[in-house]
Amino acid sequence: MIVPVILSGGSGTRLWPVSRLRHPKQLASLVGDETLIQATARRLAGLQDAGDPIVVCNEHHVETIKQQLGEIGVSPRFIVEPVGRNTAPAAAAAAIAAGSDALLLVLPSDHIITDVASLHRAIESATRFAEEGRIVTFGIVPDRPETGYGYIRKGVESGDAFTLERFVEKPDAETAESYIETGDYLWNSGMFLFRSDVYLSALDQHAPEMAAGVATVIEASELHDDVLRLDADTFAVCPADSIDYAVMEHIDNGIVVPLDAGWSDIGSWDALWELSANDEQGNTTKGDVLLEGVNDSIVVARDRLVAVVGLDHVVVVETDDAVLVAARDRAQDVKKIVDRLRDAGRPEL
Repeated sequence: MIVPVILSGGSGTRLWPVSRLRHPKQLASLVGDETLIQATARRLAGLQDAGDPIVVCNEHHVETIKQQLGEIGVSPRFIVEPVGRNTAPAAAAAAIAAGSDALLLVLPSDHIITDVASLHRAIESATRFAEEGRIVTFGIVPDRPETGYGYIRKGVESGDAFTLERFVEKPDAETAESYIETGDYLWNSGMFLFRSDVYLSALDQHAPEMAAGVATVIEASELHDDVLRLDADTFAVCPADSIDYAVMEHIDNGIVVPLDAGWSDIGSWDALWELSANDEQGNTTKGDVLLEGVNDSIVVARDRLVAVVGLDHVVVVETDDAVLVAARDRAQDVKKIVDRLRDAGRPEL
């Protein structure tokens, strides 16, 4: 059986002020009426041999996620992290909880995939490799040079997939263009499929302190009503790292399955504008918004009327306690504002 593992520990700082530490982007409705985590869970419907998901999140989000997924008829199990330790320990805890024979489908909670049928076909292609003991990741077929994503270099073709040659850090613009020209690179999606026992064995081989740490955490943790709350003291000293760094960069049995399914990680307001259905002036609006002489912009009103006049290529986002105004091509720098809010101890964080 495939056990989906939805990782919901991110904070989405580049989508401030809608995305906050206590209410991150996966719990918000940014595209359509559903929240991102609802959309993630719903797209698993119809996937062959898939059970209810395990959601890995922090304590502040459990009840909200339980409510949101309950609204769409999904009853998840939870692994609750007292602190964030990145994706590798989270996946290890889920692997132990799911059992050694489970196939874990590890998914971020905050991505958009518009072509669900293509996603299901990619997962079906990946399943046979995972059942054979390979660790599979999904590489997004790129449609442009992109400096905001990591890349995966494809190796030898194997049916609908490729051997995984190597992971590549986020490139500069010139390097990204060369990657696209070769056709040998895919974007790193952060999505994986593997058997629990295979992943735990790889973690034990390549990150033994982390593997031992997670095992200790599970032994010290309490399960109650399908909620496994990880022990705070033991988890705090467990090494932190991503699946990419802890496992994928070291293994020789990795497989990458190309995925062309309308994917976006909605990493910024500019990315949301790119994804949205813009009007004739190239604008995306949500809420009570009036525009005059505005082009190629995204304007979001949460609590009051927002009027914008004579501006192009901007982001304007209004909430009850903060207003963001930014050039669209500087949308990634919203994170710097969030860093300043954190340093100042501001409640708007």
